Amino acid sequence: MSHAGRSRRGFGRIRELPSGKFQAAYMGPDARLHKAPTTFSAKYMAEGWIDAERRLIERDDWTPPAARASAKHTRGRTLDDYVTDWLTRRDLKPRTRDHYQRLLDQRILPGLGDLTLKAITPSTVRAWHEKQDSKTPTMNAHAYALLRTVLGSALDEELITANPCRIRGAGQAKRRHKIEPASLEELATIVENMPDHHKLAVLLAAWCALRFGELAELRRRDIDLTNGIIKVRRGVVQLPGERIIGDPKSEAGSRNVAIPPHLLDLVRRHLAEHAEPGRAGLVFPAAGGGHLAPSTLNGVAPREVKRSGRLIKVIPGRGFYGARAAAGRTDLRFHDLRHTGAVLAAQTGATLAELMSRLGHSTPAAALIYQHAARDRDAHIAAQLSAMAGWTEEDRRGRK
Repeated sequence: MSHAGRSRRGFGRIRELPSGKFQAAYMGPDARLHKAPTTFSAKYMAEGWIDAERRLIERDDWTPPAARASAKHTRGRTLDDYVTDWLTRRDLKPRTRDHYQRLLDQRILPGLGDLTLKAITPSTVRAWHEKQDSKTPTMNAHAYALLRTVLGSALDEELITANPCRIRGAGQAKRRHKIEPASLEELATIVENMPDHHKLAVLLAAWCALRFGELAELRRRDIDLTNGIIKVRRGVVQLPGERIIGDPKSEAGSRNVAIPPHLLDLVRRHLAEHAEPGRAGLVFPAAGGGHLAPSTLNGVAPREVKRSGRLIKVIPGRGFYGARAAAGRTDLRFHDLRHTGAVLAAQTGATLAELMSRLGHSTPAAALIYQHAARDRDAHIAAQLSAMAGWTEEDRRGRK
């Protein structure tokens, strides 16, 4: 886009100024043009402001931005008003922004949005938290953590004198899905039961610990067969109604991953038979071209057909859900293959720094989980080896 260029959208318009900043405006329900009160340093920030204004119109809560700005000084800022600006100013990944917006729209603003920041007290937060759905503890924790972060920013800006979010542990949720790494035998069964054009996706998810979004955006030019390296530089994020290509999940996510030598021939064969042509061709394209969708890769699980309580037939599954059922691992999610790969890497004796580099982690905390899991798995392996040698539980007690 050239300087002073304009970008037209379905609603609103964005103009790039000679300074490199962006100006946002839209035609309101009053048939007048309304401009954002400030310019934005990035285009997505301007888009965020326009989207927030559109939501106000859809909820029938809209008043002219200038009138709202004037009202702030007389009645104090509401949480709804403040968090709209807060979200617009944040440099967030598309999936994170979408997740935050859903939490705000579905969980936070319906109960607290109309209150002024100063009216939100510890008792107000506690009453709101008690009304959250007990069946969704993870989302409850995410919503509370977001509210605490937003109000922490308001505290930093001296709009409130203390953060009212004081419920100990409310921002943390216990993991409900306990990940059990796939064994090599289970992994082999899963691969065997996958469609030919998706077998390599399972192998790279497990042996190279790649995320689905990284696999779906992988292109021919990202694979260096000479040196046996996958260059992870981008990922695709699946959002409702759109797919966004962007940088990896974190800065550390941009990395080179060495391909285990036993996979190189399989990679060559896949590129020859299933990848799109050209250096920019997708390695795992959808059937009609473009990015592979998670639902396509996952497929459907096997289904039992019963009549009067009697099993009539079993309809076979397909895709990853069908393959995991064949391996007896219906609990395994595709993302769990990354966990499997991380544990396998940890079992080789990889250091914490090496694990962080291979997995694309920016902090040690997550990589430590895999080291602990590897130690637990190694103890299990040792016990199985002893069983193979005829060592019994009575022998163990005798040694004591």
